[in-house]
Amino acid sequence: MTTIEIDPDGTPSIDGVDVDPGTVADIRKFETQLARYLDGEIDEDVFKVFRLANGIYGQRQGGHNQMVRIKAPYGAILPHQLEKMAELSERYSRGWGHLTTRQNVQFHFVQLEQVPELLWELAAVGMTTREACSDTVRNVMGCHLAGACPHEVLDIQPWAEATFRHFLRNPVSQRLPRKFKINFSGCVTDCGQAMFNDVGVVAVTRTVPEGEDGAGGTEAGFRVFVAGGLGANPHPALALEDFTPREELLPTLEACVRVFEQAGNRNNKLRARMKWLVDELGFEELQRRILVSRKFLLASSSWPGGIPAQVTEWGDAPAGTGTGPVTTMGQGTPVFLTGTTGFQRWEQANVVRGVAKGTVSALAWSRLGDVTAEQFRGLAAVAREFDAEVRITNRQNFVLRGLTDDQLPDLFARLEALGMAQPGAELARDVVACPGADTCNLAVTQSRGLASAIGEALEAAGLAEVDGVRTNISGCTNSCGQHHIADIGFFGAERRAHGKSAPGYQLLLGGYVGQEQARFGRKALRLPAKAAPQAVVRVVGRYAQERQYGEAFGDWLERSGGAEGVAEGLKDLDEFPEPEVNPDYYVDYDETGPYEAVVGDSECAV
Repeated sequence: MTTIEIDPDGTPSIDGVDVDPGTVADIRKFETQLARYLDGEIDEDVFKVFRLANGIYGQRQGGHNQMVRIKAPYGAILPHQLEKMAELSERYSRGWGHLTTRQNVQFHFVQLEQVPELLWELAAVGMTTREACSDTVRNVMGCHLAGACPHEVLDIQPWAEATFRHFLRNPVSQRLPRKFKINFSGCVTDCGQAMFNDVGVVAVTRTVPEGEDGAGGTEAGFRVFVAGGLGANPHPALALEDFTPREELLPTLEACVRVFEQAGNRNNKLRARMKWLVDELGFEELQRRILVSRKFLLASSSWPGGIPAQVTEWGDAPAGTGTGPVTTMGQGTPVFLTGTTGFQRWEQANVVRGVAKGTVSALAWSRLGDVTAEQFRGLAAVAREFDAEVRITNRQNFVLRGLTDDQLPDLFARLEALGMAQPGAELARDVVACPGADTCNLAVTQSRGLASAIGEALEAAGLAEVDGVRTNISGCTNSCGQHHIADIGFFGAERRAHGKSAPGYQLLLGGYVGQEQARFGRKALRLPAKAAPQAVVRVVGRYAQERQYGEAFGDWLERSGGAEGVAEGLKDLDEFPEPEVNPDYYVDYDETGPYEAVVGDSECAV
């Protein structure tokens, strides 16, 4: 058992490091309830809800195999925490971890009996799994370039931190009707992808009229969007009001959570997200309830009004633009690769410039979001040596911030040695996928295997460095891989051909998020899993060949007849050969036996 020391001021510590008392209480409770569960004193369904609230998720392999989800609010992670990730991956998992589209770190195949020990390891470096799963306010996301972006209106990092702290263990958010997701972006470019969350916060400005004293100008604040979501039925988020002042932001967020807690559907988990309240109540009524709740929240003991302490302490002034060139940001951003060396091409694709204080940021590419123990340690060493900040991106990569131009050649060499220096940012090779049937109970296809096959097919066709096109894959309709908002999206589905089951996918085209809008991909056609890589090669190849200078994928798609028009050129791929002719079509990626769609109990909806 881990020894907790109590400092003179009453703060608990592990090995001389102060630990959050709430985290200590969480782990002590987990130890107690796990022992009771293993002794048969707690029912399976009750313990399931308990462990999910602590970020521990069952795997399709059954038994005591668990996925542990570790929260990294707005993607922030420190060098000693990266080193801890390396240790955990080797001691408890498979020697590598996985970055998620919601800026978490996941480890799979952790044995249930070892979970408390792992939680103590996390506590010692200031990290938690608390409320990373279950019907709670999940990991608070934020733009990975916040505080280092030349376009931002406000640095949203302290706001995301304040939101994370406010809702962690907050009684109002412990047993919600369903999960609740909050996301921050520092400007309307929306690199943080605020537009498909239960609450999305975008920093904006408004014009302040001149008063009698002649004062006027602009005021920075927020536009809060509500009731967005993906899943099988995607909904774009809607603006709650034109402008929310800074001192009203946290009360607004709590009012959103309270209304959801009160009005969310507790009888049908399939219709229990915030987005369904728009259908059930109408947006005007939902809006009215939130604003009324905010108005009277002043009377609550949990009223979080005013400027949060984190914002006062850290400051939220934008990074500002410098005098040199400013890197364009956002989905569909053109990337012009004219360099002849590996370093030049990496610099053109993966480096962001334009901050007033003269620093630059550089992306470290993680194939499929997987990070080995060696890579975790290598990034920690790089962050220390280069005095850089590290953030996890929502496309399953890392970004190092606070760099100088002089450091870039050495950084490239270090990343190249780690296998993380390929130009991937906003290029076709940066394929995003959920864990799929590798570990998830709900997935019907091996989405990771397809992602790998697509990457290999693009490389072989010389199309991996085509810019401005994103491919996202989910192993089922639930959109953990965010297929709806990708230029090219896939979700897994069982197919039947020649009397046999076979792995298949639905192809969607034209998804987009940015500029305060979410446009969801439209269905093109269904495909055998083994034909999907060739479909991507054809679509990316057509786009590269036919687009006009700087033309975005969505604009090219519309010129080409939309999803339906492009699908016409792919129909020959939707054919299953006889099993005797090509049995490979009836075996999923990374599998050895015949395909079978096995779906377990959904812990997503517990």
